[in-house]
Amino acid sequence: MSIVWTDNLAVGNKKIDDQHKELFRQINALYDACSRGEGKKSLSELVNFLENYVVEHFSSEEELMRKSNYPGYDVHKRSHQEFVLSFTTLKQQIQNEGTSLSNVIKTNKMLADWLRNHIMATDKLLGQYLKDKQ
Repeated sequence: MSIVWTDNLAVGNKKIDDQHKELFRQINALYDACSRGEGKKSLSELVNFLENYVVEHFSSEEELMRKSNYPGYDVHKRSHQEFVLSFTTLKQQIQNEGTSLSNVIKTNKMLADWLRNHIMATDKLLGQYLKDKQ
C-alpha cells in the first residue's frame, strides 16, 4: 500500500516539503518491504531514520512556525511531542522484543495515522497559513 505525495500536501517551504517527501519515501520503503515479506529487515532502517527525522524535521517546522507567528504553534508543537512519545515507546518495545511482525504492524499503523492526522491535516493548516501570509 504505497502512499503518494501530492502538491496539495505542501506547506510552501521547500525544506519542510522536502523533509515530508523523504518521510513518504521511507514509509513506502517499509510498505514495499512488507509486500515482499521483508518488513522485519526494513523496520530497523526506518526506526534509525525516524530517530534523526523527528529531531531535524520537528525543529525545522517549529522554527518556521515561530518565525511566521503561526497562531496554531502550541497545538502543533504538542502534536509533535505526542508523536515523539509514541515513537519512543514503540522504539523501546522494538528494542525489547525485536523486529517482530507485530512491531512492523504497529509501526505501519502509527505512521499511517501520523500521515493522515498530522501531515494531511495539521501541516496543511500551517501551509494554508503560510500561503495566506504571502
